[in-house]
Amino acid sequence: MPHTAVGPAQPAASLTRAESRARAAHRRGLQAGSAWRPAEAARQVRAGLLALGWAEDSGLPDTAQLPRVHHALAARLLMSLAHFESEQGRTGYGLHLLDRAEPLAAASDRGVLLSQRGLLNMRAWRGDAALRLLDEAAAMLQDYPDPSYLARTLLNRSFLHLNTGDVRRARADLVGCERVSAEHGLSLMAAKAVHNRGYCELLAGDLPAALQLFNSAAERYRQQAPSALPVLAMDKARALLAAGLAGEAARELDGAIDAFRRQRLDQDRAEAELARSQAALATGDLAGARRWAAAAMRRFRRRGNHACASLAELTRLRARALSPGSPAPIAAEAQLIAARLRGCGLPGDASVADLIAARALVAAGRPGEARQRIAATRRHGQVISMEASLLRRLAKAELAQREGSSGAALTELRAGLALVHARRARLGSLDLQTGIAALGADLAAAGLRLALERGSASLVFAWLERSRAQAFRVRPVRPPSDPRAALVLAELRQLSYLIRRAEMDGHRDPARIARRAELLREIREHSWTAGGQGGAPAPLRLIDVIGALAETGQSMACLLIHEGQLRAVLVSGGQARLVGLGSYEVAAEATRRLGADLDMLAGRRLPARLEAVVRESVQQQTEILAAEIIAPLRPSLTDAGLVVVPTRALASVPWGLLPGLRGYPVTVSPSASTWLAASRRGRAAPDDGRPPVLVAGPDLRHAAREITEIAWAYPGCRRLLPEAATVGATLRALDGAPLAHLAAHGHHDYENVLFSRLDLADGPLMAYDIQGLSAAPRQVVLSACDVGRTVVRPGEEILGFTAALLYAGTSTVISSVSRVADDMAMSMMSAYHRALTAGARPAEALGQAAATGSFSPFVCFGSG
Repeated sequence: MPHTAVGPAQPAASLTRAESRARAAHRRGLQAGSAWRPAEAARQVRAGLLALGWAEDSGLPDTAQLPRVHHALAARLLMSLAHFESEQGRTGYGLHLLDRAEPLAAASDRGVLLSQRGLLNMRAWRGDAALRLLDEAAAMLQDYPDPSYLARTLLNRSFLHLNTGDVRRARADLVGCERVSAEHGLSLMAAKAVHNRGYCELLAGDLPAALQLFNSAAERYRQQAPSALPVLAMDKARALLAAGLAGEAARELDGAIDAFRRQRLDQDRAEAELARSQAALATGDLAGARRWAAAAMRRFRRRGNHACASLAELTRLRARALSPGSPAPIAAEAQLIAARLRGCGLPGDASVADLIAARALVAAGRPGEARQRIAATRRHGQVISMEASLLRRLAKAELAQREGSSGAALTELRAGLALVHARRARLGSLDLQTGIAALGADLAAAGLRLALERGSASLVFAWLERSRAQAFRVRPVRPPSDPRAALVLAELRQLSYLIRRAEMDGHRDPARIARRAELLREIREHSWTAGGQGGAPAPLRLIDVIGALAETGQSMACLLIHEGQLRAVLVSGGQARLVGLGSYEVAAEATRRLGADLDMLAGRRLPARLEAVVRESVQQQTEILAAEIIAPLRPSLTDAGLVVVPTRALASVPWGLLPGLRGYPVTVSPSASTWLAASRRGRAAPDDGRPPVLVAGPDLRHAAREITEIAWAYPGCRRLLPEAATVGATLRALDGAPLAHLAAHGHHDYENVLFSRLDLADGPLMAYDIQGLSAAPRQVVLSACDVGRTVVRPGEEILGFTAALLYAGTSTVISSVSRVADDMAMSMMSAYHRALTAGARPAEALGQAAATGSFSPFVCFGSG
C-alpha cells in the first residue's frame, strides 16, 4: 500500500534527567517505527513515558499523575504510542491514547495531535473524518518548528486520496511532501513520497511509470530503510496484477506477508493477504482465493476496519461466483456487499460488487434486475478501474445475449478487448504486453462462444484474430538501456559462462546460481519500465488472408477449443469454413508424450529394447495427433502447403512427423495476422547484398563441421566459428542479416522465458537481447536443442527464443520443439540449405529435408 508516517522527536530544551531519558527513548522508538518495527517502537516509547512517571493502568487522570512540566512531552510520546499500537492492530486503543494525550498537549502541538487522529481514523477507514482532521492539521502545521510533521501530514493525506481514487489531489500532496522533504533533508520521507507517486501512476493506468517510480523508491529504501521493501513489494504486486502477471504478483506477496508477520505489521499483513487472494483468483486458484480473503477479513475486523473487511469479503464472493452453484444467493450477497462498500466511501469497489450481482441475476433469469444493477454502476459514480470497466462490458454482453441480441453482446465484448489493447499499446515490455491478455480472457471466451453459436466461419475467424496473440500487433519497443543495465547484463553473461563451465566439469555452484537468478529478475523488472508507442494496425480482414493464400496456393487452419473439442477455421480454395476435429485433451496428451519421447531419443545411446519401445510410442503419438487434427483437414489441403495457427499445448507439435504431413510444407504462426505481416515483410525486404551469417557455438560436437559444410552453399558468407562466436559479434552480425544459421546449444527457460538462450563463446545470447536489434534478421535457423518451445499465456500469447525473433520482426524461424541429436541436425540442415538455395520456400525446404530423415522435430515458424 502507499506509505503513511508518524511524527519524529521534539526540539531539545533545557532537560531534567527524566526528560532526557524520555526524549532519548522517544528518538529510539521513532527510529524503530520508521524501520517498520512497531512492537519495538512501542516498547521504547513506553519506557520514555515510564521515565516521566506515567502509569498506563493507574486509573488516575494523566494530568494528576504527571508533573505539569512533563505534560507536553508526555503528550508527544502518547501520540507516537497511539500510532505504534494501531500498526499492531489496536487502532481503538490508539484512539484512546490520543484522548489521553489531548489534555496534556501544548497548544502549539494541536496540529500534531490532529494529524495523528487523522492517521488513525484513516487506518480505521473512516475517510470523511480522517480528511477533515488532516486538512485542519495541514493548515496548522505550515509554520510548525519541525517541518517533518507537515511532510508527514501531506504524505498521509495523499494516502487517503489514493484510497478514494482521487489521483489529482494525491499528486498535489506528494509534490508538496517532496518539496518540504527536499528543503529540510528528510530523505526517507522523500523516498516514501516517490513510492506513493508510483501508486498514483498505477491508479492512473500508467504501469511503466508506476514500476519506474517503485524501482526508484526501492533504491532509496535499500540504502535508508530496507525494512520498507515489503511494503513496496506489495504495491509492485498490485502493478503486476494490473498487467496480468498474477503468478509474479503472488511471489512478491508471499515474501511481503512473511516479512509483515515477522515485523508484526498487522495492517500491512492484512492488506497483503487481500492482494494475495486477488492474485490467487487471477490464477484460477479459487480455494486459495477464498482462504486468503478469509484471513484478511478476520484481521481487518479485529482492527475495526470494516471497509477493508468488505473488500476481502468481495474477493471471497468473486471466488464463490466462479464455482458451481446457484446464482441467486450470489446476487443477494453481492448487493449487500455493494451497499456496505458504498457506505464506506468506495464507489469503485461497490460497482464491482454490483456487476457481480448483475451477472448472477442474468444467470438466474432475472434480466430486469440485472439491468438495474448495471445502471447503478454509472448512477453512483464513474467506473474508474480497468477491472470494473471490463466486468461491466462482460455483464452487458451477457444481458444482451440473454435478451436475444448476440450482435449487441459482441459489440460490448469488442469494446472491452479494445480497452485491454489500449493498455497493452502503452507498455513497452514484451513480458507485460503478453501478460495483459489475461485481463481480457473472459471477454475473449465469451465472444468466441457467441461466434461459434452463429456458425459463421468468417465471424469465428474475425473473433480469433481480435482476441489471440495480440502482442504481435504492438509495435516493438527496444528495452530501456542505462549504464546499470549494461553492467548487470555483463555480470549475468559472465556468471552464466562460469556456471556452465562448472556444470560441464561435474560441479554445481549454488552461490553463483542464486546470484544469476537475482540478476535475471533485475533485468526483467528493468524492462517493465519501458513505455509503449501506442496505436495498432486495423483488424485483419478475412479477404486479405484469402488473397495472400491464393498467391501461394496454401491453406490455413486456425485451431480453437470449444467445450473440450478441437475445431478449425479452414481457409482453403478461396473460402473459409468450420471443421470439427477431435478431442483437445487427447491431442494435448499425445503432444506431451511425443515431446518426452523425442527428448529421450535425442543424442542418447539407449538399450535396443528401450529404443524400440520409445520409437513405437513416437509412432503411436503421431498417429493419434494425425487422427485428432489432420485427418478431417487433409482432403481439403492443396499440395502447396498448410499454415497452422495452433492453440495452447499444440504450439509444440512437430507437424512434419505426423502421418500425412511427412515431407509436406507446414508453417506455424501464432495468428493469421502474424503470418500475413511476416509474409509481407519477407516479400518487401530489399536484397542489399549482405551475405548470410553462420555461427557455431562452443561445446557442440558437430557445430563447426556443420557451419563449414553449409558455407559451401553460400560463397562469401560470414562465418563465426566457436572461438569468435561471442555475444557481441553475433548480435552485430544478426542485425539486419538476410539469413542467419546458428548451431549452438540452446536452453528453453520455463521460469524466465525471455531468458531462454543460446550458449556462445563468452556467455549466453538471450531472447531478451533480440529485442535490442535495430533490424531483425529476415530468416533464422536454430539447428540445436529445443529453442522452438514456447510458454503459451492466456490469449494465445507466446514467449520463448523463437517467439522473441518473431516479435522483433524476423519473418521465418526454423527451430526445434524438442531436443535434437547433433548428427541428425547436421544432415537435416545440409539438406535444408541445399533445397533453399535451389529456390524452395523455407517450409518447402524443411519438408524436403525432413522427408529423408527420421523423427525430425524441426518446425517452420512465421511466414514459411
